[in-house]
Amino acid sequence: MLDLNDFYYFVTVVDRAGISAASRALGVPKSTVSHRIQELEAALGVRLLNRSSRQFSVSDAGKEFYEHAFRIVHEAQEAEALLRQRVTEPTGTVRMTTAVVTAQFAIAKVIPDFLRTYPKVRIIQHVTDAAVDLIAENFDLAIRAHSGELPDSNLISRTIGHATWRLFASSDYLSEHGMPIQPADLQSHSVLCRLGNPVWQLASGDGDVYPVTLEPRFMSDDLVALKASAEQGLGVVALPAYMCNEQLRSRALQMVLPGWSAGESSLTALVPSRQGILPSVRSLLDFLVTAMPNVLAGI
Repeated sequence: MLDLNDFYYFVTVVDRAGISAASRALGVPKSTVSHRIQELEAALGVRLLNRSSRQFSVSDAGKEFYEHAFRIVHEAQEAEALLRQRVTEPTGTVRMTTAVVTAQFAIAKVIPDFLRTYPKVRIIQHVTDAAVDLIAENFDLAIRAHSGELPDSNLISRTIGHATWRLFASSDYLSEHGMPIQPADLQSHSVLCRLGNPVWQLASGDGDVYPVTLEPRFMSDDLVALKASAEQGLGVVALPAYMCNEQLRSRALQMVLPGWSAGESSLTALVPSRQGILPSVRSLLDFLVTAMPNVLAGI
């Protein structure tokens, strides 16, 4: 296969009307330029240049080859310039995956501002609660909400925020059943909880911990369904506080036992590799780290 560098040498020789001038323009020895042209001619099996000690001209075959070689060299230079711009300026498409609740109640509040800040970046967001293989499915970034440590992997992680879980109930429910004053009061209330989480570990700001064993009326692995059930007056629910900011403002939900939290979860960004992270991905990561704490705090 022909060496693209030889195309570049040949085009420069023709443009500069001689090997000596091309040597000076390229900053390489004249002997190197001459040798590369000879190698190119040998590979093609045709003379491209007519040269002597006093005269330089391009052969008919050389003129025809020059037209194609010029386009190839020019396109290669454009491709290089485009790629260099891409790795220095946030441009291009970021493919990210997030869980449903994280996408709806956290990421959705950040993406519009990010895209306004970086108009040359596109985002493709894949929303699913299923496990996703970032490398096999060609994702640049994943956002995971989790309690405890994430499983070990070869992925690079970066924490972008922490979410406190609180207890909530509708105003209608509390009007009918009364507002719990202390954790023990929850035993006489209807509760809604996640599958596999039959105990709420409540923690006070003073460091006290109170476990509440639950007999829930409704259990689900869908936090949106649990929230909707609480809004309909079915009972007290534990949810990430950022899910309920709008309902608190509208008083569709009220916070129960505001001096106690029901746990904490983290939002973590995962990327396939620390090496070669494109500016578009890195800028989104940095933006999330800056903006997400306010979103999770309801600011």
